[in-house]
Amino acid sequence: MLALIAAVVLTPTVCIDPGHPSEVGRGTTGKRISELRAAWLVALKMRHRLEARGVRVVLTKDSETQFVKNRDRSRIANEAKADLMVRLHCDAASGSGFTTYYPDRQGRSNGRTGPSQAVLDDTALLAKPFHETLGRLLRGVLKDNGLKPDVKTSVGAKQGALTGSIFSEVPVVLVEMVVLTNPKDEAFMASSKGQSQMAEALTQATISALARAGKAES
Repeated sequence: MLALIAAVVLTPTVCIDPGHPSEVGRGTTGKRISELRAAWLVALKMRHRLEARGVRVVLTKDSETQFVKNRDRSRIANEAKADLMVRLHCDAASGSGFTTYYPDRQGRSNGRTGPSQAVLDDTALLAKPFHETLGRLLRGVLKDNGLKPDVKTSVGAKQGALTGSIFSEVPVVLVEMVVLTNPKDEAFMASSKGQSQMAEALTQATISALARAGKAES
C-alpha cells in the first residue's frame, strides 16, 4: 500500500496548451493547415505519448475550436499543479524553424505582475534541457532558432513576458513549432509524419525537463 501511495505522489503532471482560439484571435493560417489545427493534432499525439510514459496530462481545452483566454489556460495548469506547462504554437514570420520561449523576468498584464521569482527560477532550470532535447531530435529536419526569453516576442516585448507566463504559477515554456508561412515548414506540419515527429520530439523534451526537476527518468 505504501508503495502504491508513493507511486501516486510521484506521478508527474504536464499541462499541454494547444494555442488558440483566445482573446488574441484564431492564430495564423497557412495554405494547407492552420495553427489552430496543427497545435491541436500535435497536442493529442503528445498526450498519448506522455500518458504511455506514465505522465498525467491535462489539456487546456476539450476541443480544437474551444475558446479559452490565455489567463484561463494558465489557471488550468495552476489548478492541475502541473510540473510543466507546454504551450504549442506556430509562427507567422520570415525565416523558418522552431523556437522555444520562456519567461526570464516578470511582466504585467490585466493588472497582474508575474510570474513569481520561484516560477522564473524553476522555468530557467527546465527550459534548457527541454530545448536541448528538442533541438537534438529535430536536427536536420527543422532549423533550430534557439531558446529565447519571452521578451523576444512582440507581446513579451510590450509586457515583459507573455500573458500565459505572467499568470502561470508553474514552470512554463512556449514552442513555436514551425514558421507556418514558410512552405517547407508548413509541408512538414501538414503531414501526419511531421506531426508525429514533432510530437515525439516534444514528448522527449518534456521528459528531459521533468528528469531535470527530479520528476521522471530520462
